[in-house]
Amino acid sequence: MEQPRIKIAVQKSGRLTDHSMELLTRCGLSYSRGRDQLICYGENMPMDVLLVRDDDIPGLVQEDVCDLGIVGMNVLEEARLDLQSQGVNNLFNQIRLLDFGHCRLSFGVPVDEAYEGPQSLTGKRIATSYPRIVGKYLERHGVPGTVVTFSGAVELAPRLGKADLICDLVSTGATLKAHSLYEADTVLESRAAIIQTPLDVCPEKEAWIQRLLQRIGGVLQVRESKYIMLHAPRNALGEVRELLPGSEAPTIIPLEGRDDKVAVHAVCRENIFWETLEDLKEAGASAILVIPVEKMLA
Repeated sequence: MEQPRIKIAVQKSGRLTDHSMELLTRCGLSYSRGRDQLICYGENMPMDVLLVRDDDIPGLVQEDVCDLGIVGMNVLEEARLDLQSQGVNNLFNQIRLLDFGHCRLSFGVPVDEAYEGPQSLTGKRIATSYPRIVGKYLERHGVPGTVVTFSGAVELAPRLGKADLICDLVSTGATLKAHSLYEADTVLESRAAIIQTPLDVCPEKEAWIQRLLQRIGGVLQVRESKYIMLHAPRNALGEVRELLPGSEAPTIIPLEGRDDKVAVHAVCRENIFWETLEDLKEAGASAILVIPVEKMLA
């Protein structure tokens, strides 16, 4: 009997595409692309990646066309509010936040206008590609405003006379500045997330999904993790341990022929800066070696 295959929906082109595919590759997935370049067939795992529009991903997972999806929280929240407005309650499950795709959904206001909080939106026309999120924001703050749905090049809306201000994704703020707008207030902090179908999956699929999630957890753990090895005086162990950033209990190894020194090995789950190494040296550590961690399972 053929093993059931897991379908994963990923943005076909955009800011999440490369990060998503790199994540799956680092989890051990080897794949080949179909002729249309829109399906990646897993060669060593029963998983296929469908490359689709990002705003189609929540629907594909919701309708159980795909088992998993990697999508930004901005798209996810807009889809969630839309489905809830239709009376759908059994929604896709958000099962993991990821460490890429960071941005924010913010109001962009013309530079010659003041913004003094949500009440400044009263009676304003707000152009956005996220009408549900913006509408919910206005409702939450009790502000009467008009949401103008605008797809693509939202920053042009004020110049075209279509809106008084905008609400759009912001990363560096350069696009707003180029169109004589400034970032006034943040509606939603966004990053990539993994979602799963709301329907039950067969045990074979569930086992592979849990295996993939475990590997993703391992990949995320080692993004900033480093393995550090050093020699330290026994009487300075307490100070050395305090200086190791984000470390669990280190491994202490006796040094051959030395009673006054030991080797210390530890995984540090935070960045190790030059200042940390200098502090360790000042505490008496020597032969300090820092190595990147490629894979790790808790």
